[in-house]
Amino acid sequence: MNDPFAQACFNMIQQQVRPWDVLNDRALEAMAAIAREHFVPEAYRGLAYADFPVPITPEVQMLAPTVVGRLLQALDVQPGERVLEIGTGSGYITACLHHLGGRVLSLEIDPALAAAARARLAALKINGVEIRDGDALAGPVAGGPFDAIALNGSMPSAALLPLLRKQLAVGGRLFAVIGDAPAMTATLITRHTSHHFDTTTLFETCIPVLSGVVEPERFVF
Repeated sequence: MNDPFAQACFNMIQQQVRPWDVLNDRALEAMAAIAREHFVPEAYRGLAYADFPVPITPEVQMLAPTVVGRLLQALDVQPGERVLEIGTGSGYITACLHHLGGRVLSLEIDPALAAAARARLAALKINGVEIRDGDALAGPVAGGPFDAIALNGSMPSAALLPLLRKQLAVGGRLFAVIGDAPAMTATLITRHTSHHFDTTTLFETCIPVLSGVVEPERFVF
């Protein structure tokens, strides 16, 4: 029997992700190899390969495939690199980072989501990934420094970036989406030396705020 999702996966890569300037063959191959339908809630399986941010809980969504592709391309994880993922969610990006060869440590603030992701990866025989319960923004994460850090949600401001930048190894890359809806900016921060960082603006997007991030109070007139 033909895999009913195979054509949908092919279309996702060729018609959505690649045209959105994702040209890194390794990133595309990772997304082709990881069966996204196993990571979406049953009610949304038919939309697993649509360019759509699938809800996991009322507060948490899977990033749309185009955003995932750009994240994977920007971080360009190489085999053996130490990767910190902040916000495990369903575990889909976790699995993609692992497929690229990263030694992935993923922190999830919601214990139920963390447990579900562990079970899902185990069922798919994706081994060698550590998923920890905890708030990665509360302080330095044991196990660093990291060659790549991926934030699977946005932050209203760059206030927490110094904490994260300090955990990058020299040569390390940090992917973060900064700003308020509807205009947010995906950025890549690269650590060149102990004190020298470059910041590159990648693209405009709008994704949910990362769990655990406290949004700043706003004045009401």
